[in-house]
Amino acid sequence: MTNPNDFNQAIIAEFRANGGNVGGQFAGAPMLLLNTVGARSGQPRTSPLVYNTDGERIVIIASKGGAPSNPDWYYNLLANPEVTVEVGAEQFVARASFPEGAERDRLFDQMAAKMPFFAEYQRNTERVIPVVVIERVG
Repeated sequence: MTNPNDFNQAIIAEFRANGGNVGGQFAGAPMLLLNTVGARSGQPRTSPLVYNTDGERIVIIASKGGAPSNPDWYYNLLANPEVTVEVGAEQFVARASFPEGAERDRLFDQMAAKMPFFAEYQRNTERVIPVVVIERVG
């Protein structure tokens, strides 16, 4: 099996070399790079993620492919919600928030309608997959 970190590093390099465009299984999907600070390490971390929009807000899903635990980047956001986001060739500072209840469900369902694999991930795990809203600062 391919090392997930190597896989992500290849996507990050392709994203940055092509103004935010990547091929393969993510061709045509809206993708961003989420730059966080490690919750325990304090080191910079970059995660390539597909996203949706809700008005001016960016919506990402902490699915980890339906795994029983949340992805590391989610814990990084809980510890430090200030992030840098790369969309296309643009980079901006943003802040993460964590909707719950009806708002979480609405945003999750909106994402799953566009990308049905998220609904499959939710069916495959007992945890409620978190939704994260990213909003520009300033």
